Amino acid sequence: MSNHDRADKIIAAWQRTRPDLDPSSVAIVTRVWQLARVFGAERRRLLAGEGIDPALMDLLGALRRQDPPHALTTRELAELEGITPAAISQRLSRAEQKGWITRDPQGDRSVLVTLTDAGQAVADGVAAAIFDHDDTLLAVLDPAARRQLAELLRTMCLHLTGDTPVDHVGTGKEFDTN
Repeated sequence: MSNHDRADKIIAAWQRTRPDLDPSSVAIVTRVWQLARVFGAERRRLLAGEGIDPALMDLLGALRRQDPPHALTTRELAELEGITPAAISQRLSRAEQKGWITRDPQGDRSVLVTLTDAGQAVADGVAAAIFDHDDTLLAVLDPAARRQLAELLRTMCLHLTGDTPVDHVGTGKEFDTN
């Protein structure tokens, strides 16, 4: 197995053909993009095997991470997920049909969304599968390297996106900052 990856080859080619340019950013950006595609494909494959799509898992996860009774208003969910009220409504309809959430209209024209026991079981089971699989993907790094990488990535994310939710990789809307 070669010790050179795609990014190394791209850098070498640019250095050969345009020595006046500094392609060193490729060492990071190309690798992050490549890993994002790999992680995204792995996550979609895992979720498909669990019978759930990324949007519904995001919804269940957002509710599950709340303290009991695992509830948020539709407005809070939309803001937390960084999506429109129409998009959250579609997700809620699908989750409600599966018995994973309930919706309770409030007096102030808001709707309280609560995770059901069935929804909690799905969220817990899928989250465990995700974390186990992610751990397998990251096994090439020792704990210290993982912590270092996590800190470096946090620095980049905070600088470039803050804590704004970013769409799933591959949708074409990852960097819509307007």
